[in-house]
Amino acid sequence: MNDANDCIRWLSGLSMADLPLVGGKTASLGEMFRELRPLGVRIPDGFAVTAAAYREALDAAGAWGPLHALLDRLDKRDLDALAHAGAQAREIVYAAPMPAPVEAGIRLAWRALQARFGPTLSVAVRSSATAEDLPNASFAGQHDTYLNVRGEQMLVDAIKRCQASLFTDRAISYRIDQGFDHFKVALSVVVMQMVRSDLASSGVVFTLDTESGHPDVVFITGAWGLGENVVQGAVDPDEFHVHKPTFRAGYRCVLRRRLGRKQIRMVYSGGDTRAPVVNQPTPAADRARFCLSDTDVLALTDAALKIEAHYSRRAGSWRPMDIEWAKDGPDGPLYIVQARPETSVSRRAVNVIETYVLEERAAVRVQGRAVGERIAAGAVRRIAQASQLPQFQPGEVLVADTTTPDWEPVMKTAAAIVTSRGGRTCHAAIVARELGIPAVVGAEGASAQLQDGEPVTVSCADGDIGRVYTGRLRFRVDQQDLTGLRRPATQVMVNLGNPELAFKTALLPCDGVGLARMEFIINEYIQVHPMAVLHPERIADPAVRSQVLARAAGYPSGAAFFIETLAEGVGTIAAAFYPRPVVVRLSDFKSNEYAALLGGRDFEPVEENPMLGFRGAARYIHPAYAEGFAMECAALKRVRDTMGLRNLKVMVPFCRRLDEAHGVLAAMARHGLVRGQDGLEVYVMCEIPNNVLLIDEFSELFDGFSIGSNDLTQLTLGVDRDSAIVASAFDERDPGMLKMLRLAVEGARRNHRHSGICGQAPSDHPEIARYLVELGIDSLSLTPDRVLRTVQLVREIEDQRPRLPSGN
Repeated sequence: MNDANDCIRWLSGLSMADLPLVGGKTASLGEMFRELRPLGVRIPDGFAVTAAAYREALDAAGAWGPLHALLDRLDKRDLDALAHAGAQAREIVYAAPMPAPVEAGIRLAWRALQARFGPTLSVAVRSSATAEDLPNASFAGQHDTYLNVRGEQMLVDAIKRCQASLFTDRAISYRIDQGFDHFKVALSVVVMQMVRSDLASSGVVFTLDTESGHPDVVFITGAWGLGENVVQGAVDPDEFHVHKPTFRAGYRCVLRRRLGRKQIRMVYSGGDTRAPVVNQPTPAADRARFCLSDTDVLALTDAALKIEAHYSRRAGSWRPMDIEWAKDGPDGPLYIVQARPETSVSRRAVNVIETYVLEERAAVRVQGRAVGERIAAGAVRRIAQASQLPQFQPGEVLVADTTTPDWEPVMKTAAAIVTSRGGRTCHAAIVARELGIPAVVGAEGASAQLQDGEPVTVSCADGDIGRVYTGRLRFRVDQQDLTGLRRPATQVMVNLGNPELAFKTALLPCDGVGLARMEFIINEYIQVHPMAVLHPERIADPAVRSQVLARAAGYPSGAAFFIETLAEGVGTIAAAFYPRPVVVRLSDFKSNEYAALLGGRDFEPVEENPMLGFRGAARYIHPAYAEGFAMECAALKRVRDTMGLRNLKVMVPFCRRLDEAHGVLAAMARHGLVRGQDGLEVYVMCEIPNNVLLIDEFSELFDGFSIGSNDLTQLTLGVDRDSAIVASAFDERDPGMLKMLRLAVEGARRNHRHSGICGQAPSDHPEIARYLVELGIDSLSLTPDRVLRTVQLVREIEDQRPRLPSGN
């Protein structure tokens, strides 16, 4: 018989070298307890019941033969056989008597913990398999956890149940899929002091963006109460992003937030030892506020980066981490309760870009958080409970309120997954990423609205929002292998407005963002006219006024809502491409477009031709919009100065005259955006013939020009670009337009200013791109879907003809 010291080990005495003895989860906790706690990373105290104790119990009980008989020839595709074998195996393990020295050691360790933390001590009892939390296999959620365990006898029973959970149906299936021998994997149990997150919040941290795999992001999710609800996807959690490079540089700022619904919270049940935790509805006031302060988010980021750095040093290469956290009461510290390598997103092929494109649209049935950036179609199969799983057919779309690890054998055969609850770090999301299938999580009402057998298309290819469409829609998959791709001397940049696409788009082989459209963020995220945010009392319609006030609820003021929301959107784009340049264009709505925003009709004139009216530079310096422009500047200043994203450049659109240019630059300076200060560059759109004719004079005021080919074509040819009647006359390839382009590029070079183009012309017409590259333009900015093709085209052009010297 083994000595009790071989069976009970304190976390303070463990490290990753002890993985064969205590499993990946516990070895990692011990490693962090020893190495990272001195650096300020808090780990709850506790001890491990080693894998030796598990093996010793089964040896003494003669359990190996019966277990082999159950599992050696098991066909996991037979769900009934899998369920029977799992149940029998668990019963065999649970029935094996715990060796007396092991039980005595557990009781002594419990008393030592109780002496340290007091008579009200409760612990978490968590499984830790010896093949768990490996770089290529996480075993996440395969084995059981027991929370709020109180008293010696309850503890001993929970440990035995954890040991038996080595043979859950899901764990048996997972081992078969991963090629692990059932009998070479053993189960250790870690016993840890409970962190009172039932009184506060808990959740998950990933040290990369979970959808795109972008490495420069810490992504945090959380909800009120104990963390099982976040992990299992029972709630739609809050989400937070922090940008690693600027955080490390000392800019301690949350990049982006999203308020989740946080429907329920898991708390202690009181004295019921049979059900030590229960779920309760989350009070409305708590649902309406974030579960973490910015200070807590930044503290978690600091801990996560220390953990990532430690394990990356051990591995000799970047090792993104999947971390669970818990807050010890409303005013208590944050604890790390688990850390393991992230095993799905980070293993994607880095040289192959795969893009799913939906080629047709239909009615949207439900929508939620997108997972997987893919598209799939199939018939709906609603599953409310595990007993219905045998009804599921391969290739169907699994629809449920939430999923649990027990469902994984069926989930592996699904075309897609849709859940009514959950966030992007829940069980369903993790499994979907690992399987490479799309999932829409937190799609409220999905189980009620979608019907069995109904054909649907699940699309996660359009950013953060995943949609379930009626019917089987056409889609295609574009694959680009970047191996050996040569980048041209001419900068190839992207046009982008949607922050939700920023991290994915930033992985393209591009040189930055040539046009970040501020108006997309205002229209999609703010939805309110800037002046209506500031002056809701001037809105005539009481119903609209109420909507405006509701949008800004939870912020100190309407101005704070506008500035913070706009800064988060712009900042997300700037962070995704950092340190590459991102040129953000000040709002370029026309008066009719501004009027369409909430409250807009009370602040906008009615114009016969808005395209030529109250827009661009003239708007910013007009008293009717000066306060709105001040908020735009405040948002951009926040991105540059508070977030530290100095790669952001500012661009002024539709600047008709030199006096307008002087006025806008003076207004920007009054609001803290001083050209040249802290490296701030200010560009101007070159989209009016006067910009070309006076390019020498405009060059004295601005650092660069970006040709807006749409407006420049309209104004050069005298064609209303919105008119279908004269649409045939709108052609960027007209000889007059080509001359305008040449004058603009040559004028910028003559004045040593940057020249670029961000209009649609080079995206639609490769011959325009060729003409501009031959002229020596510094950058082309295109829609993301044209980047790879244009990179190759520009490289060919440059190889065929020497390029003129750059203007910079």
